[in-house]
Amino acid sequence: MADGHAKPQHDYHLVDPSPWPIAGAFAALATAIGAIMWMAQHKGSPIYGQTWGGTLFFAGFAAILAVMYAWWSDIVREAETEGHHTPVVQLHHRYGMILFILSEVMFFVAWFWAFFNSSIFPDDVWQVTRTELFQGVWPPKGVEVLSPWKLPLLNTIILLTSGATLTWAHHGLLHNDRDQLKKGLIATIALGLIFTAVQGYEYAHAPFAFSFDPAHPAATNYGSTFFMATGFHGFHVIVGTLFLIVCLVRTYKGHFKPDQHLGFEFAAWYWHFVDVVWLFLFCCIYVWGNWGGAME
Repeated sequence: MADGHAKPQHDYHLVDPSPWPIAGAFAALATAIGAIMWMAQHKGSPIYGQTWGGTLFFAGFAAILAVMYAWWSDIVREAETEGHHTPVVQLHHRYGMILFILSEVMFFVAWFWAFFNSSIFPDDVWQVTRTELFQGVWPPKGVEVLSPWKLPLLNTIILLTSGATLTWAHHGLLHNDRDQLKKGLIATIALGLIFTAVQGYEYAHAPFAFSFDPAHPAATNYGSTFFMATGFHGFHVIVGTLFLIVCLVRTYKGHFKPDQHLGFEFAAWYWHFVDVVWLFLFCCIYVWGNWGGAME
């Protein structure tokens, strides 16, 4: 009689039943409801109050982090100890990561187009209000902008250098040089943290704000498009840095082999994607978008 629990003789991984997808869905739902309640700040009822909303938001967010840790721990175990990540499975994981990055590209397309829609057509005949606000020029008159040759250029150098250090780390992994892998990851993480710190300083000293300014309504449009595009990229840098920190921890645990290191490979893809997006941001928003404006 055949053993019903024997491992199937094929290259595909049939995932075992897992509680994490449904747990993650409920955690995300709680986070979203808590965020809405918190931001709405209804004061008439304690159920919809700001305190309840904040509590639910942070509880849901903590649950998301717990689910992420547990779910990804299962995936690491499947790859490292159970041997489920066959070449076919690895190929399909790569397809999934490529599609994920493409979906992120479309997010940035939306933020870029919001900026281009205003900057390319500052005197659109069909939008009279825009013409009145911008006075037919971009950057709008009266809006002081950031010089691209100061902190933005510094951050460009930092991020491009981080791409080089990550490639150096990957080269060490491919040649089974664990010391080079560790040093490259540490350098890349440090550069990512420096980038985030510099961008935070830039935001704190920006001559325009994200919020509405009734005295300078044109600055609101410029500020919102600027902060959405660059801030969304900054969020990706933070996520990528966390991704690399996890890879560093796994490296110290002895994970990753020259012929099987999907976790590291995907972190590298993600980081290089962030590099390329920043180059577009620097060229389009900081250089081209600020051309002719009054610079700080």
